[in-house]
Amino acid sequence: MPGSLHDFNPPPGLRGGHRQTLAGFFFRRHLDWPHPVEDVVVDAGDDVRLLVRASWQPGPREARPLLVTVHGLGGWDQATYGLATGQVAWARGWHVARMNMRSAGDAALVCARLYNAGLDGDLLAVLRHFAGLVPRIALCGFSLGGNMALLMAGRRAAAVPAALRAVAAVSPPVDLLASVGALERPANLAYQRYFVVKLQEAYRWRQSLRPDLYEPGRERGVRSVREYDERITAPYAGFASAREYYERSSAGPWLSSIERPTLLLTASDDPLIPAHSVTGHPLPSSGTVVREVAPTGGHVGFVGRADAPGRFWAARRVTDFIARQFEAG
Repeated sequence: MPGSLHDFNPPPGLRGGHRQTLAGFFFRRHLDWPHPVEDVVVDAGDDVRLLVRASWQPGPREARPLLVTVHGLGGWDQATYGLATGQVAWARGWHVARMNMRSAGDAALVCARLYNAGLDGDLLAVLRHFAGLVPRIALCGFSLGGNMALLMAGRRAAAVPAALRAVAAVSPPVDLLASVGALERPANLAYQRYFVVKLQEAYRWRQSLRPDLYEPGRERGVRSVREYDERITAPYAGFASAREYYERSSAGPWLSSIERPTLLLTASDDPLIPAHSVTGHPLPSSGTVVREVAPTGGHVGFVGRADAPGRFWAARRVTDFIARQFEAG
């Protein structure tokens, strides 16, 4: 089983940032969640309710550890990278809880408020809820959810429940301004368009559910994620501008404050996250945070020779790291 970055060796035809990113979509596109699910609604305060889909192993809940996953921009609990990682965790005998950010997917019917990268208090509320049920928890975030996981672990280090034994982040944009800039490169036009369409659709849906909160038509004419954040994310989240939102919601400056064992996994050829934006931030001198930069892997791609669903090598790497922390404590 893969236990380190050196074990990731994709076939030559699947090397390269765009190839890995698209292969991740292709190989995981048919994944689903085959295990029983309990819908858990967590009250995060201020009229915010979060939908978490929990799957419990047989027997006393406190006897087994729990993996909490959180998706990226435009995703929800059915995001295939989370499904693949959750299935590997389930096969290890762990409980799995797939968190939805505010109003992501079916969560919009529970609470139609907009989410953003800086809402680490929501994630903390979910961890506190499950810490009352099981004594050992790990957290894994992907892309934007990875930034949120790292932000919470650093910025709210003193408030993190003792039950949290490990954190993992796969392809996290820890410098949001740099990542938005990368999206605007001509080679990334298809990704930009994909995210904009998803964001526009999501805004229209939320606006229809909460016309008292959100102005109709704000999403019209938006051509980039930066423009969407300037028009919608920043003002509704209380930021003066998209730039202020990026600066205050990026996890990079908080990495050195993380106190729990943490794995940050990224790829140097990620088309959406410049490598320097991840490697340029100092880590704790204690060695608490392990930063692994693969030479290839794309954005949440990491497709290679692995026994994980959808050939998602990162799922095995993350759960190997977390298993060691569970065993240590």
